[in-house]
Amino acid sequence: MSAKVYAGLMSGTSLDAVDAVLVRFSPQTVQLLGQSSHPFPPALRTALLALNRPGGHDELEQAAQAGIALARCYADATLEALRNAGLKAADVRAIGCHGQTVRHRPGEGFTLQLGNGAWLAELTGITVVTDFRSRDVAAGGQGAPLVPAFHAAQFGVPDRTRVILNLGGISNLTLLQPGKALRGYDCGPCNVLLDGWTERHLQRPFDADGAWGRTGVVQSGLLEALLAHPYFDRLPPKSTGRDEFHLGWLDAHPAVQRHAPQDVQATLVELAARAAADCLRRETGGAGAEVYCCGGGARNPLLMERLQALLPRLPVDRTDALGLPTAWVEAVAFAWLARELLAGRKAGQPDVTGARHAVPLGAIYPA
Repeated sequence: MSAKVYAGLMSGTSLDAVDAVLVRFSPQTVQLLGQSSHPFPPALRTALLALNRPGGHDELEQAAQAGIALARCYADATLEALRNAGLKAADVRAIGCHGQTVRHRPGEGFTLQLGNGAWLAELTGITVVTDFRSRDVAAGGQGAPLVPAFHAAQFGVPDRTRVILNLGGISNLTLLQPGKALRGYDCGPCNVLLDGWTERHLQRPFDADGAWGRTGVVQSGLLEALLAHPYFDRLPPKSTGRDEFHLGWLDAHPAVQRHAPQDVQATLVELAARAAADCLRRETGGAGAEVYCCGGGARNPLLMERLQALLPRLPVDRTDALGLPTAWVEAVAFAWLARELLAGRKAGQPDVTGARHAVPLGAIYPA
């Protein structure tokens, strides 16, 4: 068993929780053995949000302390998943840990994900693979998105075009076209704004089932102002994050202050749907592909409805229909990336990230 079971850890831009999975890979399937979703302690979440904006007090020490606290959260989530699966640390070959992004500046040659791999290996007794993005950036790439290679391995089929749309803090797509190069890139903001606005006005971490957003009216003028951000017109390869899309950016639009909070929320849902749908139309012409969604936004019925309405000729479903629940796709992807590195395979995808060549992804902290 020790050569076949991997753990995957993901804490995304939304900063809602640490997702942990235990999986066994075979040539045909991914077997999900156990999982855990571990909420962030409020103080750590506050610290991470502060670190996403430059200029804070004593950032170096704050980042180091947050990295250790994250490692403790990651360890707790891993150990909980082990208990849920009835497994021991010795059964796991390695943990693939994405870490928590606090800066993403590939144009300046760096991306930074916190999460102390040495501490995580020490706390769990399991080999850790982390820092998946830096080598691709060093090779001239965006360092993101990294999951298209896994999507191709897991969801690609030889007889039809599929799009895997991850509706996380930032949405990103993977285009799987038989006989063509793999494509993928970030579409734009999704839960990073939806959750932040909800938390500000309702003191809740997210808008459950999109219920609050349904009470609002989309404000077309505000929507067009938000869509005027230059990111939406950039050509791939491209990636983005909280560096560009955050509540401060939203607040800078004067129209935000003129509308009721629920109307702004409805408009942010439409922004997320438009950002993704516009990319899907450009890639597919609006027909001839199947769209499967994952990530937290896939569990927002309002967002899913708007996507389908904007893409009437593209069937929109969830990855559950392909055998992998939406909540766990990204965590499984980083377990898979850990396996690829330990097998000596180069999982970097130059056609996706724009890197000069394929590179191995990740750094190893042995148990």
